[in-house]
Amino acid sequence: MQRTGLLGGTFDPIHFGHLLAAEAAREAAKLEEVWFIPTFVPPHKAHPDADAQVRRHMLEAALADCPAFRIEDIELTREGVSFTIDTVTALMDRHHERSFYWIVGSDMVKDLPNWRRSEELAELVTFVGLERPGEPSDDSALPSYIRRKLLRAPMPPIGLSSTDIRHRLKERRSVRFMMPDAVYQYIQRNGLYES
Repeated sequence: MQRTGLLGGTFDPIHFGHLLAAEAAREAAKLEEVWFIPTFVPPHKAHPDADAQVRRHMLEAALADCPAFRIEDIELTREGVSFTIDTVTALMDRHHERSFYWIVGSDMVKDLPNWRRSEELAELVTFVGLERPGEPSDDSALPSYIRRKLLRAPMPPIGLSSTDIRHRLKERRSVRFMMPDAVYQYIQRNGLYES
């Protein structure tokens, strides 16, 4: 079975924090590939600022030189709100030769039991929980069905967020060196996130 990481998100825009997370998970879980899954409409967030195809183009620019990373656009083509269980089930139907690892930030690990059909999801994937330095994880409150399918991965410290990047762009402040240069140039060329 090919060990494949899945990293979902709006990627609005993608930045070095996303890429570091994917690489940290790839290394810790010995993944052959990490698939970036851009969400069409996230279930628990505001609608993305950039439309789906623009976010896909930024992902293409960011991942162009990363052979272990690729885009999986299942949620973009399905449209509507996407839940992790639906995405994983569909991917498993298409890719019998792969075992899937769902990558989540440390802040989301404690919320996993609240995800739609979380017990069923835990049967299908291993969760890779990224740990921030200096923030020890206490998984004792998690149900056993999550704990036994949770692999922790150390995450290098990086204080980047797409929200902050969008605010900086609206305020016409620099976002240079917060993302791959190809993404930065795409944003500049297309005047994205300007107020």
